[in-house]
Amino acid sequence: MNSASTPFGDTMIMLRRNFKHTVRYPVTLFNAIFLPIIIMLMFVWVFGGAFDVKGKYINYAVPGMLVMAITYGLSPTAAAVNGDMTKGIINRFKAMDVSHGAVLAGHVVTTTLRSLVAIAGIIGVGFLMGFRPHASFAQWLGVTGLVLLLAFAASWLTVALGLSAKTVEAAGMATTPLILLPFLSSTFVPADTMAAGVRQFAEYQPFTPIIETLRRLLAGEDPSSGKLLAAIAWCVGLTLVGYVWSVSTFKKRA
Repeated sequence: MNSASTPFGDTMIMLRRNFKHTVRYPVTLFNAIFLPIIIMLMFVWVFGGAFDVKGKYINYAVPGMLVMAITYGLSPTAAAVNGDMTKGIINRFKAMDVSHGAVLAGHVVTTTLRSLVAIAGIIGVGFLMGFRPHASFAQWLGVTGLVLLLAFAASWLTVALGLSAKTVEAAGMATTPLILLPFLSSTFVPADTMAAGVRQFAEYQPFTPIIETLRRLLAGEDPSSGKLLAAIAWCVGLTLVGYVWSVSTFKKRA
């Protein structure tokens, strides 16, 4: 194996390792894949009739649930990254001459792929519940691209949180704000129906422009240019912060 292919090969090894760990722990699969589906079922079937939104509530809810499907799978990643760091696994990898970048990239790719499985589950169950998007092929490509960008950004930020935490338990808790943020966005109700203070927070936090862009794309409408640019900017910004933070922390602690 030449030097150019070594990092890729090491990343694939880390990916297989992380995938096996995911399969061995059912709680990880439940939190990442099934819990967002259960929340969607609860909000649509139990609370959906109480919300005043345009059109069918399931069509309104699914875009926000796509974001929640990403955030609910982050805690296991933070805990796994911290476990590698605090339990001496990284030192073993160093002795085996495994690429340092592959260790981080393996976690990022695993988390992104797990998010895509959860998103596919949300869309599939959504169709069974009456979700009927009107997006064109190009708009579906836009939805896919934005979801991938968000999953990638959230993965890098989660890896950084896991590396920075002192214990595995603290690492798992560090992702709580990311899990709660969708509840304080336009996931379930329009931001302009919220009380003052909460409304402003919902409008300017990262997930609302992402959700609104996904919502308009899935509805077959052109997204607001302002929200689209904000959504992309948040994703790119979070990716850069997570990447730089992860690399710098890894170099200090590894």
